[in-house]
Amino acid sequence: MIELFDTDKRDVNRKSSKGNQLKFERDDVWYKADYAGYEGLSECVISHLLQKSNLKNTEYVLYEQEEIKYKSQIFKGAASRNFLKAGEQLITLERLFENTQGVSLSKMIYGISDHADRLNFIVSRMAMHTGLHEFGKYMSEMLAIDAFFLNEDRHTHNMAVILCADGSYRYCPFFDHGAGLLSDTTMDYPLSDDVYELMKTVRAKTFCQDFEEQLEIAEKLYGSQLKLNFKRKDVDEILDGVYGYEDIIVERVRDILYEQMRKYSYLF
Repeated sequence: MIELFDTDKRDVNRKSSKGNQLKFERDDVWYKADYAGYEGLSECVISHLLQKSNLKNTEYVLYEQEEIKYKSQIFKGAASRNFLKAGEQLITLERLFENTQGVSLSKMIYGISDHADRLNFIVSRMAMHTGLHEFGKYMSEMLAIDAFFLNEDRHTHNMAVILCADGSYRYCPFFDHGAGLLSDTTMDYPLSDDVYELMKTVRAKTFCQDFEEQLEIAEKLYGSQLKLNFKRKDVDEILDGVYGYEDIIVERVRDILYEQMRKYSYLF
């Protein structure tokens, strides 16, 4: 457990449709407290499973469980190392477009009727503004991660690139998976409801509402980029190491992952 104070509290200028978690930073480590359910568990499980993929360890943020004491309360949550180097800034896609074009990227996207054209617009404009010419492959990886883990909070305020000290850009490691795995038990996905029925109700937010459609478009345009290498025993090993969460939550996460492994077997 770590005790954190107001001096450690950070206001992050990234909007979330799921509300704003308490976030802290101390000694180059970021801490996030659970807000609507089991976000910390989702961050940890997803990032540890990404260790068993074709992604390099610099391409995603690794989270560990942490209990956070703040004022008189104790929160479950997650901790991760700061991935920014000296002089770097995290720039959301929404902010980048507002700065360069004076208009909301989200509004621009949803002003385009064809969904494939929406993704192509994002990728082509990102290449133009940042010089990142493989942004399509990057998006294909991200959309596969979000589809598999049901991360419903990947919108233009929650995708980012890194502005380096010399003015160039680099790809941001994949992070912020807290809205995945039906973690919002307070509002949208109560523990009392059937998990398989709830899975049918999850909606994407990147450029359309259907995870499968988003991923299909990305893979058609930019190829299937993500490969997963874990098995059920790897899921079990990670979940057996979880502490502080009720068994009903752990078992629900297990059921979700098993079902997604069946549904997206081609990713393995």
